[in-house]
Amino acid sequence: MATQVTTGTASGPAGLKSLNLPLDHVYVYWMAGMSCDGCSIAVTGATNPPVEKLLLGQVPAVPRLILYHPVLSVEAGHDFIKHYRDAAEGKLDAPYVIILEGSVSDERRSGDGYWSAMGAGGLDEENDETRIIDGVKQPIRTMDWVTKLAPGAAAAIAIGTCATWGGIPAAAGNVTGAMSLMDHLGRDYRSIYGLPVINIPGCSPVGDNFTETVAAVLLFLQGIGPLPEFDELGRPAWLFNETVHRNCNRAGYYEEGVFAKEYGDKECLVELGCWGPVVQCNITSRGAINHMGGCMNTGAPCIGCTMPGFPDKFSPFYATPPGSNVSSNTSRVTGTFIRALRKFSQRNLNREPRWDWEHVKQPISGWDYGLDAPTPGDKLVHFFYDKMQFYKGHKPVPGLRDFITHQIEKPKRGEMKGHKEHIEATDRTGEP
Repeated sequence: MATQVTTGTASGPAGLKSLNLPLDHVYVYWMAGMSCDGCSIAVTGATNPPVEKLLLGQVPAVPRLILYHPVLSVEAGHDFIKHYRDAAEGKLDAPYVIILEGSVSDERRSGDGYWSAMGAGGLDEENDETRIIDGVKQPIRTMDWVTKLAPGAAAAIAIGTCATWGGIPAAAGNVTGAMSLMDHLGRDYRSIYGLPVINIPGCSPVGDNFTETVAAVLLFLQGIGPLPEFDELGRPAWLFNETVHRNCNRAGYYEEGVFAKEYGDKECLVELGCWGPVVQCNITSRGAINHMGGCMNTGAPCIGCTMPGFPDKFSPFYATPPGSNVSSNTSRVTGTFIRALRKFSQRNLNREPRWDWEHVKQPISGWDYGLDAPTPGDKLVHFFYDKMQFYKGHKPVPGLRDFITHQIEKPKRGEMKGHKEHIEATDRTGEP
C-alpha cells in the first residue's frame, strides 16, 4: 500500500509537497562545473554497489535511478537539456536529486562569457529565446542550473573535492572565483527533505564511497532506512571518521620510527611528504577500485586531496610536512626501544614449543639462513615473561599426553633427533 508522506519543507518551482511511497524511481541530474570528469570515471568503476545496479533497480529496496549525465547519456542537445528543464518546471512524477561534479564558478567574473556551462538558451522553454546574442543561443551556465534546481531537489550531493571544497579550481591565484556547492548554496540551504549539502570528497573520490552513500540516502528517501550519519562538514561519517594513517599498511613503521628515504621503499612515507596522519580518508582500507590500489597502498604519499584545505594548505607537494619534525623524531626515539623489544619477542615466537622442549639450538629447516639460538639472556627474560603471561592462567605443559592415563610424558633430550632417524629408516626400508 502506498504511504503518503508530507515533507513540509518544499520550496522552489519543482518542490514536491507530498510523495507516494514506496518510490519506484528517482531522477538524478548530474551537472559538471570546473572539473576534469575524474569523478565520473571513479563512479563508473564502483563495485559496491555498482552504478549499473542502481540504474537497473537491482539493489533491494532502493528505487531505480534515472540518470541524466552530460557524458554518459545517449541523448544530446535539446533532447538532453529538456530533462533538466522538466525538473526546473516541476513536471516530474517523482523526486529528483542533483549531483555536482566540479566547483561552481563565480559567473559574475566572466563578463559576457562563461566559465562552465551545459546546454544553450534559457533554463526553461518559456525563456529559451531570451538569451540570444547575434542570433546565437548563449550557453546556460552551470551556476544557473545549480541555483535553479537545488531548491526543489530531494538531496543535493557534491562529488569530488572540487565540488565539496572548491579544490584545485579554487586554489590561490585562480581567476574564476571557484567555490564549493556548499559555499554557493549557503549555510542555510536545505533540500525539500530538510537535508543540507552532502559532501563526498576526493580527487578523484573512491567510487564505492559515492554509490554506497547514494544508496543509503535513497533508502532514507524511500522511508525504509534512517538518515545516514554525516559529520559536521556533511561527509559520510562512517567513511571519513578515520585518518589515512590509522588504516595504512605502512603505519607500523611509523610507530617503530622507520621511514622511507626514497620512493619504492617499504617504510612509512611521512618524510617523503605524506600527510596521512592528519587526513581523513578511507582509501588505504577500501582501495581505489574494487578494493585494489590506492595512493599509499601503491607507494605514493598522501597529499590530502579529501580535505577542505587542499591544495593550498598541503603545498608544496611531496615535501616533508613541518609537523613531522616533532612527531617523526619522537617516533625515532621511542621506536628504537619498541623495535628492539619486538624483535626480541619475534625471535622467541619463531620457534616451535617442541624445539624448546627438546633443547634444539637451531631450527630444523633446510631454509635456515643462520637464525640465532636462544642465548642465556633470552631464556632468563622469557622465564619472567612467561610468568607474567600466564599469571592468571596455565602455561601449556611440554610433553605428550597418554590418552589412557592422561599423564604427561615429558620429552627427553635428543628425542627429536631420534624421531628424525626413525623417519629416515622408514623411508629406506618401507617398514617401521
